[in-house]
Amino acid sequence: MRTPDDVTVAEVHAARERLAGIAVRTPLVRLDVPGLDADVWLKLENLQPIGSFKLRGAANAMLLAGPERVAHGVYTASAGNMAQGVAWSARRFGVPCRVVVPDHAPRTKLEATERLGAEIIAVPFERWWQTLVDHGFDGIPGMFVHPVSDPAVIAGNGTIGLEIVEDLPTVDTVLVPYGGGGLSCGIATVVRAVRPGATVLACEVATAAPLSAALAAGAPQPIEYIPSFVDGIGGRAVLAEMWPLARRVLGGALVVSVDEIAAAVRLLVERARVVAEGAGAAALAAAMSHRIRGSVVCVVSGGNIDTSVLAAILAGRTPT
Repeated sequence: MRTPDDVTVAEVHAARERLAGIAVRTPLVRLDVPGLDADVWLKLENLQPIGSFKLRGAANAMLLAGPERVAHGVYTASAGNMAQGVAWSARRFGVPCRVVVPDHAPRTKLEATERLGAEIIAVPFERWWQTLVDHGFDGIPGMFVHPVSDPAVIAGNGTIGLEIVEDLPTVDTVLVPYGGGGLSCGIATVVRAVRPGATVLACEVATAAPLSAALAAGAPQPIEYIPSFVDGIGGRAVLAEMWPLARRVLGGALVVSVDEIAAAVRLLVERARVVAEGAGAAALAAAMSHRIRGSVVCVVSGGNIDTSVLAAILAGRTPT
């Protein structure tokens, strides 16, 4: 069985060809950040058809699997964005889709997933997390698309790295939200090979920062997970199968608070007219709070945010 550490740049190039006409080549947009000694660029994955980068990995995994493997349907475990990526792709294939979601998943993402025709199966967070660890959920038919550690998903995510380096060959640092590592490690696999002088850093929220804990201890560690409006990143621990790849390709992890992420969401709306969800603003929050220098790309991973949450942030509050 292949592991995440097996993903090659050649597979990422193949994924890009496979995704032609499905995933959007998103723009890289300059953002002027007052007081920051850096050229900041935004990689706007919130502009994908489902409002998130997850379409790349989900579609690549299903296209690579082929019609026979997905004929009986597909399912995934997701707080919302991978759910939409798999549901969108399942609708394209004309097959059923089911999604295991944690019971605190945001309503906006659940409603979007249901509009795409998927069946929602809500479970407690612990059971949802166990689905990721077990790579499946007993009793659900069809092919399981792992939202993080499937090599095909990682290769699809890596196409973002190709676009970044092509559009900004002088990039020094790429900041990427860290949920389970499928996005950051996919991008880092490409950037390390194509632009060896650049560094890819994972960005975590302080309420759920498993990678920082693992890097400090030298191995994955269980941590306390505190739910917040930053629902797209964080977990109980670094998944065991992702640890070798994350340790090898990522240059480190930066932790930011929920207040700093709320401020970044607000700044994106006010200065760039970009709507980002909490996870999608984590990279910009890290660039500002850690004062990253040079040519910096912040991956805005998604924009699926509840309107009530966005309204609170724009009013100057941090949602609880």
